[in-house]
Amino acid sequence: MTAPQLQDRPAPAPAAPTRTGGHLRIGSAVALPVRRISVVVALVLLVLTVLAAVATLSLGRLGVPLNELPGAVFGGAEGKNRFVLNRLRGPRLVTGIGAGAALGLSGALFQSVTRNPLGSPDVIGLASGAGAGAAFFALFLPGSPIWLGALLGAALAMAVVYVSTGTGFRNPGRLVVAGIGVAALATAFTQYVVYAVERDNATALTAYINGSLAARSWDHAATIGLVLLVAAPLTALVSRRLEMGEMGDELAAGLGAEPRSTKTWAVLLSIVLSAGAVSVAGPIAFISLTAPQIARRLTRGTGPHLFLSALTGALLLVLADLAAQQVPWFDNLPVGIYTMAIGGLYLGYLLTREWRKGNL
Repeated sequence: MTAPQLQDRPAPAPAAPTRTGGHLRIGSAVALPVRRISVVVALVLLVLTVLAAVATLSLGRLGVPLNELPGAVFGGAEGKNRFVLNRLRGPRLVTGIGAGAALGLSGALFQSVTRNPLGSPDVIGLASGAGAGAAFFALFLPGSPIWLGALLGAALAMAVVYVSTGTGFRNPGRLVVAGIGVAALATAFTQYVVYAVERDNATALTAYINGSLAARSWDHAATIGLVLLVAAPLTALVSRRLEMGEMGDELAAGLGAEPRSTKTWAVLLSIVLSAGAVSVAGPIAFISLTAPQIARRLTRGTGPHLFLSALTGALLLVLADLAAQQVPWFDNLPVGIYTMAIGGLYLGYLLTREWRKGNL
């Protein structure tokens, strides 16, 4: 076949658009690829979160009646409704949404970097370090804010992990091993304080180190909102590099993704988001582990699913806190107890699923 014959052949017809993909256009210059299933799942998660938020504000003896809720939220509340919205349940709800979103986003980043679906910031000792910091403040600095101790404890734990790996946050394998060691030491110190030293204050301290949204204020909501405002745009910037990184370091480097710097930034952002959630709600377990997993399974797609993981984390934490407030048999248990139950059930589901497939 000659060259002219090749040139005379008709151009192939453009491929028909798939039913699972599309583009989100911003003006005439920007078109972002979006899977339709992801949009549907995001809308469903948003609706469920709104319904859970309405239930949080309206259920119970002190709840705002449903017929008064829209006016109380948008038109200004008075009397009991004002107290419930501004002091009792409003800050608690907003803090829970923000903390859940931060934990879900943090877990998605960490799992994408480590390429381990069972990875989370908890694995590298952040939550345990936060608990140890809270215990240290309760023991040696009574009267000081426990949340500050938790934040400093988380930061110190991450600093120890960073130094002990010898490669910073670039090597996921070393990161996990060092984190397990730091978590064991931090947990041992926390249990020592709870059981041997601070017996009188053990109840309050135990509630905090299990994760709690009780007695939250608008300052807590503003804190986690600021963390999300700063971290979310940076997360969006690394999301494309994370997607390429899941195809392998060599291919990602060939496409200009710089795997080492991407991993470092992703882990740092994961730590910042998780530490922000810890500072306002304590070391809540399993949200950062389960939220990205659920988001990935709902869409049945690849990639970190950052936005959907944040929505899933917010929904899970709001539902857990709703149970903490309304389930009559377990009055005022810390919300972290419920998230542990959610995580345990989900891990049980995974084990059963793998066993039925013959992988175990």
